[in-house]
Amino acid sequence: MGIRWRNSYPLIIWLVLFVIGLKGVFFIADQGRQYINKDYYETGFFEDHFSQFVDTLNLLELNDVTADDVKRDLVVAPEEIEEHRYRYGGLSEQIQTIKNQYESRISEANVVGNKESAEAYTKERDRKIADITKNFNSDEYVEAKIRKEKEQQVDRYFKERELNYRNVLNKYKDVFRYYLKDTSTGKVFTNVNMDGNDNINEIFTNKSMRYVRTFPSNKYDYLTPGSYDSELELLTDIPRIGADKQFEGKIAVSKSIPAANPVIQDYKDFQIDKAYFYLVLGLTVLSICLCLYFYKKIRPFQRMTGAMWLNYYEWVPVDLRVVIFGITMTFALPTLAFNMKPGSYGNLGSYGYGYDNSIDWVIDLLGLFAITICMIVLVMLQAVELINTYKKGSNHLKAEWERSLLSRLFRALQQSFLYKSVGVRIMIILFIIFTCGFAFAAVVWEPSLIIGYVLGLLLVGLPTVLYIFSRIGYLNRIIKHTNELVNGNMNGEIQVKGKSVLAGLARDINTMKQGVKSSKTEQAKSERLKTELITNVSHDLRTPLTSIITYSELLRNPNLTDEDRNAYIEIVNRKSKRLQGLIEDLFEASKMASGSINLNKEQADIVQLLQQALAEHDEAIKNSKLQFRVNCPDHPVYAIVDGQKIWRVFDNLIGNTLKYSMEHTRVYISVEKMNNQAVITFKNVTKYELGDSVDEMFERFKRGDTSRHTEGSGLGLAIAKSIMDMHGGDLDLEIDGDLFKVTVKINTM
Repeated sequence: MGIRWRNSYPLIIWLVLFVIGLKGVFFIADQGRQYINKDYYETGFFEDHFSQFVDTLNLLELNDVTADDVKRDLVVAPEEIEEHRYRYGGLSEQIQTIKNQYESRISEANVVGNKESAEAYTKERDRKIADITKNFNSDEYVEAKIRKEKEQQVDRYFKERELNYRNVLNKYKDVFRYYLKDTSTGKVFTNVNMDGNDNINEIFTNKSMRYVRTFPSNKYDYLTPGSYDSELELLTDIPRIGADKQFEGKIAVSKSIPAANPVIQDYKDFQIDKAYFYLVLGLTVLSICLCLYFYKKIRPFQRMTGAMWLNYYEWVPVDLRVVIFGITMTFALPTLAFNMKPGSYGNLGSYGYGYDNSIDWVIDLLGLFAITICMIVLVMLQAVELINTYKKGSNHLKAEWERSLLSRLFRALQQSFLYKSVGVRIMIILFIIFTCGFAFAAVVWEPSLIIGYVLGLLLVGLPTVLYIFSRIGYLNRIIKHTNELVNGNMNGEIQVKGKSVLAGLARDINTMKQGVKSSKTEQAKSERLKTELITNVSHDLRTPLTSIITYSELLRNPNLTDEDRNAYIEIVNRKSKRLQGLIEDLFEASKMASGSINLNKEQADIVQLLQQALAEHDEAIKNSKLQFRVNCPDHPVYAIVDGQKIWRVFDNLIGNTLKYSMEHTRVYISVEKMNNQAVITFKNVTKYELGDSVDEMFERFKRGDTSRHTEGSGLGLAIAKSIMDMHGGDLDLEIDGDLFKVTVKINTM
């Protein structure tokens, strides 16, 4: 590594300690949850045994459904009868098949003179034909046959289940003691010898048992061992046989388990593994502490920086060094993560990993450790080199990037394929050049082609190359001007030459430049409207909130009279409702803008919806100083709309009319049907000057009352416009002096 050996021993020792600590950290992170503050009876090994015991116990004893119970519930569906009947075809087809099967047998018996066999075959044939015929004549006959088959399958299943699982249960009964009671029937299942005077809590104690699990308890609910026998359900088509049973009681691990029992073996193995884990934990902590203690004395990373080979390694392009570092890291991480885990190497193959003696295990352990040290040293050296490269500053990084493989490739592609179309043209040029090269080779091979080659080169090759290069130059000038336009340089225009595609592109870019200028104007307007929106929202929300805070403070005065207190409470209530209305309108406008509201469209009468909206405001209309003139047709005008949303449009427009109309003027509302559309018009004279910008009236929080003394939220027209857009309709505004006109158009049926 270029580090003198007499100075290398401390570094090597530090690296060994570092690798031990690092591998220990990986080991602890991987295995810690299994051993830290854990007992064997909390491990997955024990849970596997426990689950297998409970499942087997449930299958053979707890789920006390007998073969007779299952047979009693067997059902033969009409589909099964039909399937059995037509399994081998129709009646005539099956009879003919049977006859064909026995015809040759009977004939052979007759030929050899064996009349007894011929008669036996004949009787067997006739019996089968009679059976098939009866299948097609009687559903009850087929049902009885199917039921008998199913009963035989059930008997066979119960026998096989007993044969397959009884030995497993008997093996575990030497381990587990249980006392379980069915909560629904009260039936008790136990393998503990006890009389009526015994108390299960005295029998199942931690002194008499290795481990006790109680159902229910703080940690465990009622025991629900496995709701039903899926194999039996699949066999009989009876759903959830013996399902949904709950048990209470106790299951314990007996202290009198034979030493050769797998549970005891697992228990001993776990204790050995746990000791091994804590040994590794102690070595890890000790190694980390020693690493930290000797770090300042050894300065390992500074020693690595002095490695001579790094000076040569820096000549490798930086991106290739990063790739090499990534590859090395990819191989190093598995060596760190692969630890001598308990249950594998830690217990010398007690779970079947195949180690016959400790020598083989130690050899593998040392080999793995040596490989890990080598990989970590390589990773550290490369990491130190990359970090030093980064610390040299941006200028050095820029220089490194300039000579990197990616940068070189990028520059080459950038020059050739600055734009795809340019690259294609370059490819055409290369194709022509290579074609000329192949043609030249052909001429060398066959000199008689020289005249054709020269003529082709002069008449086709050279003019084509010159034309393409001239076009590419023009395109690059256009691209350059476009980049200047993107960067904000609006001065000058592209020279348009001819009527080619490139000339058209130049004209389009010149036109686009004008659009950019217009866009900047619109952007300035948008920023102004955004500022107004924030100001208006702040004002409209702060005004009622300020009143609520003020009068709430006043209400804290204990010397208030009841009359003043009630008046303040009324103001707080009114301002709270005002604030609630503003927030609800804001949420609704936001939902409308995001399109997250679904329409429940159905047939509705537009006239009736308008009349309902007017009826809601009837009292306000009577109390106002306005004269409403409503002109609606006598017949309904139907449309497929969301009636609630369209009513909201009318309600907002009528509310705006009441707030912003000049007193002692007339308000005209009319409904007409024109060209398959319902046209609803609202006209009134405003009390405020609206200006000439109609579009701004649809902006959120835009109000005709610019001083904002009225109770409006400024969202009415925005919400109404959004609702009409969702319906595919129109909502248009017209302003002529103080005359304000709203036209709503909805497609009718």
